Amino acid sequence: MCKGLAALPHTCLERAKEIKTKLGTLLQKPESAIDLIIPYPDKPEKTPKASKPSAEEAGQWRDSLDKLLQNSYGLSVFQGFLKSEFSEENIEFWMACEDYKKVKSPSKMATKAKKIYDEFIQTEAPREVNIDHFTKAVTMKNLVEPSSSSFDLAQKKIFALMEKDSLPRFVRSEFYQELIK
Repeated sequence: MCKGLAALPHTCLERAKEIKTKLGTLLQKPESAIDLIIPYPDKPEKTPKASKPSAEEAGQWRDSLDKLLQNSYGLSVFQGFLKSEFSEENIEFWMACEDYKKVKSPSKMATKAKKIYDEFIQTEAPREVNIDHFTKAVTMKNLVEPSSSSFDLAQKKIFALMEKDSLPRFVRSEFYQELIK
């Protein structure tokens, strides 16, 4: 089924990425016994379902990733689309950064920053995002003394990547086409 690398079917590559993500998550070691009981204590609460936007409102997302991400329904549909392509790490990193900016306690900020770094930034992270060496170095330097802007440069790079690559694919997808009918 999955023979030569050049002839590798798209679905094999998707499956390999999914397996890598799952293994990376499973291989993360808990830092304390409580992590075994409650693996993600900072996990944001689920927000209530947003109402479906009008076709006109959804049509505006075609040209603005900002508008798409500001709409809870749009964010949810976009995230579902990226999951269907096994490429949700970028939106999940962006969302983790948005959540991180809301933290006020320095100790919670340091803990959350380490968690984001371990999950998305470090080399071979379980859901590693694609950022350049310079951005990674700046982010690491920012984490010496975490602040609400520690991940800003990396988040901007990922936003630009989603805007240039993911948004055009989303606009061509059935997910989006159903919304603008």
